[in-house]
Amino acid sequence: MNKVEGTALDRFAYRLNWTVERVCALLIGVMVVVIWFGVIERYFLHLGMTWTEELSRYVMIWAALLAVSCGAFYREHIGLDIVRGFLPVRLGHWLMISLDLISIAFFVFLAWYGIGMTKAGMGQYATIFGMKMTIPFAAVPVSSALTAFQIFSAMLRGQKSTASPITTQ
Repeated sequence: MNKVEGTALDRFAYRLNWTVERVCALLIGVMVVVIWFGVIERYFLHLGMTWTEELSRYVMIWAALLAVSCGAFYREHIGLDIVRGFLPVRLGHWLMISLDLISIAFFVFLAWYGIGMTKAGMGQYATIFGMKMTIPFAAVPVSSALTAFQIFSAMLRGQKSTASPITTQ
């Protein structure tokens, strides 16, 4: 990891995003291996294993939801850049702050709701694994909290959607 300049919040957001990016890459790699194993097992080995589809689904959900926070860190999500381009600079700035605050509120609500959903998952079991659904359901509050934090950090940095968020040396 390179030396990161900026406030302590910027450095923490950068390191957190750096870690989440690698976790996402690892999860995608695991998912690819599991899916390929499922294909090889089904058509060539005939071992009768049925867990590959379910495991790959849960891994994909975790990877996709965690990746949302990475997009929030870089401000790479769909936004209103076109609308902002037609507005005066000051009004465009307030539009972005308003959208950031709405987004933070949404992801905080989703994290709160996801905690309840995860608790409810303690009484549900996965079809094939027989494990409790707590771990798959936990992807919602974890990723939502990470995303809310990254939006907050990006809002304080105040960069445009295509700008590099933090300079590294």
